[in-house]
Order: sequence, then C-alpha cells, then structure tokens
Amino acid sequence: MTTPPPRLQPLLDQFDFARERLLRRLTGPVMDSGDGTDTRVEPLTDDEYFWEPVPGCWSVRRRADGPGPRATLLAGGGTWGRDAAAYPHPWPPPVTTLAWRLSHLTEMLALRADHTAGTRSATRERHPVHGDAAGAIAAFADGAAAWRQALLGADDAALDTVGYCGYPYGSDAEEPLLDIVWWVNQEVLHHGAEIALLRDLYRAGRPAV
Repeated sequence: MTTPPPRLQPLLDQFDFARERLLRRLTGPVMDSGDGTDTRVEPLTDDEYFWEPVPGCWSVRRRADGPGPRATLLAGGGTWGRDAAAYPHPWPPPVTTLAWRLSHLTEMLALRADHTAGTRSATRERHPVHGDAAGAIAAFADGAAAWRQALLGADDAALDTVGYCGYPYGSDAEEPLLDIVWWVNQEVLHHGAEIALLRDLYRAGRPAV
C-alpha cells in the first residue's frame, strides 16, 4: 500500500523526525538545534564510537577478546559482538558506550523489520555488529529504512493484529502492531537522546585546540 492508515501517519512522522535527527547528530555537517537554526556537528570518529565515559562500560568488542566487565557473552554475528548477559541482567545496569547503544538500536530495527515483512528468520546470533563508526551508522540507516518500509505494508487490520510482528526478543507476540510501532519510536527517541549526550560529553572532555 502507498497511503498509510491515518492513525499510523503521526507515528511515521515522529519516527522520521527521530531517525533524521539522530543521523544528523552522528554525521553532520549540521543539525537542527531544536529552534530551527543549524548547529555544526563533526562526524562521529572511531575513537568516539568506542569512548567509555566511565570504567567498566559495556561496548562492542572483537569476539576474540571476549565479553567486557559483568557481561557473559557477545551478542551478534561475525568478528565483533555486543556485550550482553543472560537474565537476570547485572544490577545496577552497566553504562553503555555509544557503540553499544547504536548497535542495540540497529539490531532492534533490522530484526523487527524482518519479522514484520521479511523472512521472519533473522536472529541476534546472525546479526552483524560493526567495529567502526561509519559501518555502524550505515547499518542504522539501513535498519531504520527497512523498518519504515515494513510499516508501509500495514493496513488498519494489521495495526490491530496481535503478533503481526513476530520479533522473538520482546512482547511482540502479545501486542498489536500499533503498540509495537509506538514502542520502537520511543526506543529511537530515548537512545538517540543518550547518544547525543555522549557526544556532548566526549566533546567537552577533549583538550581545547
């Protein structure tokens, strides 16, 4: 379908805003400061991607190096993985790097897209984790585009269908699709805000040039 149901459109608009704002915050050269003016932004570097604001952060790591502090496994496929642990998760929760947060968002979007309008076979174990900033940003953009495209195939009946999204790592099997769309939006919004704060802290902590 080409025209989304009217009650889906506001959520699509919100998603588009959050996605574009986060991508601009990561890549520059400018972003909307919130008042309609452009603020200069430097592209994310690998050093910043891996920066740990406090000791003991969870991050993404080479699989050969094993998981980080309090993690028991590296989620994902390939030569890189994301720090993770089986339930019960560590308490208090570890602080996570920008790399961890971006990988988490990308996996959620790509897998939910697949389990909504794809093969319904994608898994965390096979999902690639990126060891560089540019690759991670490109993967996020692809995952966000795939999720949005999956939603364009949803009609009013689909929005009310419990389990329409078969994503196996959340409550999707027990929720109507419209609730999942709302949930994904808040994930992008709140993790996007966390990533923006990490960028501010990294910039503020660098020596003046």
